[in-house]
Order: sequence, then structure tokens, then C-alpha cells
Amino acid sequence: MASYLDTYYTRTLRTVEPRASLSGAVQADVCIVGAGMAGITTALELLRRGRSVILLEAQRVSWGASGRNGGVVSPGYSTSFERIAQRVGVDDAKSIYRMSIEGVDIVAENIRQLDIREAQPVNGVLRVSRHENTAEMQAYQAWLAREFQYDVSFKSHEEVRELLVSDKYRHAIYNERGFHFHPLNYARALVAEIERLGGQVFEDSEVLSMDTSSAVKRLKTAHGSVSARDVVFTCGGYTGTVVPQLARSYLPISTYMLVTEPARDMIASAIRTRASVGDSRRASDYYRVVDDGERILWGGMITTRLSEPDRLAEVLRQRMVDTYPQLAALKVELAWSGRMSYARHLMPLIGSLQTGVWYCMGFGGHGMNTTAIGGRLIAQGITGETDRYRLFAPFGLEWNGGPAGTAAVQLTYWYYQLMDFMRERAA
Repeated sequence: MASYLDTYYTRTLRTVEPRASLSGAVQADVCIVGAGMAGITTALELLRRGRSVILLEAQRVSWGASGRNGGVVSPGYSTSFERIAQRVGVDDAKSIYRMSIEGVDIVAENIRQLDIREAQPVNGVLRVSRHENTAEMQAYQAWLAREFQYDVSFKSHEEVRELLVSDKYRHAIYNERGFHFHPLNYARALVAEIERLGGQVFEDSEVLSMDTSSAVKRLKTAHGSVSARDVVFTCGGYTGTVVPQLARSYLPISTYMLVTEPARDMIASAIRTRASVGDSRRASDYYRVVDDGERILWGGMITTRLSEPDRLAEVLRQRMVDTYPQLAALKVELAWSGRMSYARHLMPLIGSLQTGVWYCMGFGGHGMNTTAIGGRLIAQGITGETDRYRLFAPFGLEWNGGPAGTAAVQLTYWYYQLMDFMRERAA
């Protein structure tokens, strides 16, 4: 059995019991491949609609990015509304954005309905700017209220300074309906509910082959097989080669996180809010205090390299200290990486390859709400309840460009870093 990567979340897990690997032949209405947040939500939504479900995970539940991320749940996608509208039109873009709000509500309702106290939800998401763009932020605030009846507040430089004692920030948008939480405890609580409803979850059960030549699909693992009329791939950045079209449709991107040593007073000299914080740069930092203010959980940087860089903790710590020089003496307790999947268009990949074969992946950079709505859309598509998933068809399985595409992504990220730097210098 593969072990969890050592992260803040694994060290603070409420439950740690492993689940058995698949052995022998089993069958269900739906087989879901990948027990990250998208797969777990899809399974739960299907079970609530009366379908039988088998969930296969190559490692352990939420072993990938779903259990190693910043834990922030807020509306939106990894690309802008304007870019979405360019591809699908304004009306459909609004429908798609409403779904991102629905995704936030799905997570909040699961926590409330299942009383997942170990998820430790904390309301409040701050999106801070490191350059002058008051007019842009206030226009965004008005747009959310007008088009979606979604209220956020604008924070002036003085108000931001009371919360975040840093010379880097100018102003912010504060979203009280957004929240942050412990994603791995949340995921494991959902899996417990899946099993309570009769779903079967198998870990250490990588899918090695699939036969889709008949109405009933058959998937094989090292020691067993699953027969199901519908199959859903929700593997994210760890999608293998069983379905080549999926493997060619995303770019695996790594991001990095750290958690600091406990230092309540030092941290309070810099960060005086329990809200999560993310800046508006494309090459952004995102962070929040955890353990009731004892530590900082800090994330930043993206790269196409899939191995952890040397001196990972120090590289991230320097980003933190650049923002808050008063934290120069704060030490890093642990640092880790996570692999996300990005499509070239930066939108989720949600749809159907053929009758009975579905996919729900590509949530990199904004996944806590979009995995939730993605799981619901696929469940609704399988049961015939709605065909809302078709709104994502224009964001199809575009070829990732191979090695050239990976290089282009890295160069684009470096370009964004340079543009962010120049914009701050001009402010």
C-alpha cells in the first residue's frame, strides 16, 4: 500500500485507516477511476440518486492535489470570465459562472449536512492586489452583485493594512461566503458517507486496461476487475495511458506549499485575519493561518517539473519573507509539492468520450468548487437528470502540445512573473 505524502494535512488527519485493494470480479452501475475530490463528489452524487458505485484509486483517497492544496473554496475558474465568454458567448458564460458558485454551495452543504467538523471551515477569502487597480476591483464587485446577486466588499489600502501588515498590498476584495478548510479531512468524511450509502472504495487499485466494446465496460486492475455500464475518469494530474485521448489533453503542473513552525505572536505581527489570502498576480501566492493562528500555510509558484526542487522550503520561505519582512526569523516545519492538471484553455474537462465513458478532470488552480460542480454535472448526465455538462463541450480535449506545449507553459509562467514584477514597480 502506497503511503501518503508527508504534508500538513496528513499530519492532522482525523482518520488514517487504509482501504483494501480490489480483488476478484465486482460489478456496479458506475465505476469511477480516481478518488480525488472530483471522483468522490461524483460517487456521492450518484449514490444519492440511487446508482450503485465502485470507486478505484491507484494510491489512497485524495492522495493527489485534492489532499495537498490551499483548501480555499470560492467561485470562479482558473481563467477569466472574458475568456470563457469569447469561447461560449456571454449567456452561456454566465451559466457556467453560476455553476462555480453552486460548487461552493455544494461543499458548504456537505459540511453542514454531514456535520464534518474535522473539515474546520473558516469563512472569508481575501483577494489582494499588489498594484493600483481600485476601479477594476470595484467594477468586479458591482458586476458580481448585478449579474449573480453575489455580494463581496471592497477593502481600501487602509483597511487591508489593518489585516495584513505588508507594504506589498494596495487593496482587496473580501468574500465572506467563500471559505477555507481541511480538504483531506473533508474528502475522507465524504468517502465514509459513500461507504455508508453502499458504495465500494478500493485503494491501491490502479486501472491497467479497459474494454469498452460492449454496453457493459470492463476494467482490470492487478488483482481484480470491474464491470459497469458507465465509467468516469477523474484522475487529474495522475491520468495514465488507459485512455490516450485524456492523457494528451492536459498538462501536469506542480505547485508548492509549506507550513511554518508554531509562532503565534510573530505571525500576528503580520497577519491579523483568519480569512485566506491570495493575490491577484498570475504567479500568485496564497496562504492562511492554521491551528488557531499558530502556523502559516503558504503556497506559491507553479512549474512543469514534476520533481521537487532542491531547497524547496527555502524558495517558498523567501516569497513569504518578501511579503512580510517581520517574519524573517520564522522557520519552515514542512514543505511539499502537489501535481495538478491544466488544460491549455485553463477550463475544466467535463464531458463524455463515448456512450458510457465520461471524464471530469483538469481543475488545476481553482479546484475545490469546480470539482464539486463537475461531479454533480456528470452524475446528472449519467442519470439523465440534466445535460448541463454539455455547456463545457466548447472546452474540449485539446492536444496539450507534447513537450513543446510543456515548454510553452513554463515560458508563459515566467513571462507572467516578469509582467507582475514590472506592474508592481510601476505602481
